[in-house]
Amino acid sequence: MTVGTLTQRAVALAGGTLLALSPLTAQAATPAPAQSEPQPALAAKGATLVDDASGNTLVGKDADTVRPIASTAKIMAASLVLDTAGADLDRQVTVKQEYRDYVTEHGSSTADLQTGDKVTVRQLLYATLLPSGADAAYALADTFGSGATSAERTTSFIAKMNTKADELHLPHTKFTSFDGGGSDAGTPTELAELAQHAMKNDTFRTVVKTKQYKGEAPAANGRTRYYTWTNTNRLLDSYDGAIGIKTGTTTPAGDCLVFAATRGGKTLVGTVLNSPDRYADATKLLDYGFGASSAKSTPRALPASAQRD
Repeated sequence: MTVGTLTQRAVALAGGTLLALSPLTAQAATPAPAQSEPQPALAAKGATLVDDASGNTLVGKDADTVRPIASTAKIMAASLVLDTAGADLDRQVTVKQEYRDYVTEHGSSTADLQTGDKVTVRQLLYATLLPSGADAAYALADTFGSGATSAERTTSFIAKMNTKADELHLPHTKFTSFDGGGSDAGTPTELAELAQHAMKNDTFRTVVKTKQYKGEAPAANGRTRYYTWTNTNRLLDSYDGAIGIKTGTTTPAGDCLVFAATRGGKTLVGTVLNSPDRYADATKLLDYGFGASSAKSTPRALPASAQRD
């Protein structure tokens, strides 16, 4: 657990700069958590909260312990695509039956992409990050990997995910799949750092704060297919200022959440791994970081047709 001195806490909570405030300004400012204020008790096995501007860690719980990260691995898959030089987000990708077969074989969450439909890379990003579609993540890996076969291309894409982790100096972050369905692992600290990197991209930020996406695509039969994807991140409706980012759930990983929120010009990014109540944990962390107390609210109920992740 990382706790600085009172001065360091003040620096972290002001985005890295100590400001001389007039009495009037000081009264108007959002109160910062006092040094004596206990850090929140969390149900998660691992967690961290970071001030995005300064990079200072405000709260940590086993933050450097490696754990499974489930579908939060899709943050890297999407970020890798968006970091690809010259990536055409309007490029059409034909949905293959093998993408659907992968979902069936692994019991994964799905965007229910229909074989033969032509969806854009941009739509695949929404399909990957909102309903956590493993079929969409497969399509991205198959499109942006290298090789003569789908197997070669997806293997190449996963290797690129690991290379990117090395470039971002995330030594404990390892990917074995393109969708988080393997033994993908990382630490709360490194996952928050990955999220901070991803959120620098305008398209990524736009996608992960979207509660529901509706779009259309040319269908295999020549008609138009209409898709609706609901974001599995229920924090978006229950926490004022929430702007993302990604859920993840598997049996080994438990319920995971990478999240971000902005209030008063300050952005906080956090991670909870293996939590029996990830939204309550995220709310506690954000309240602590903002020095605020949120009215208790129940995360929005997802439509019956929405994925659970």
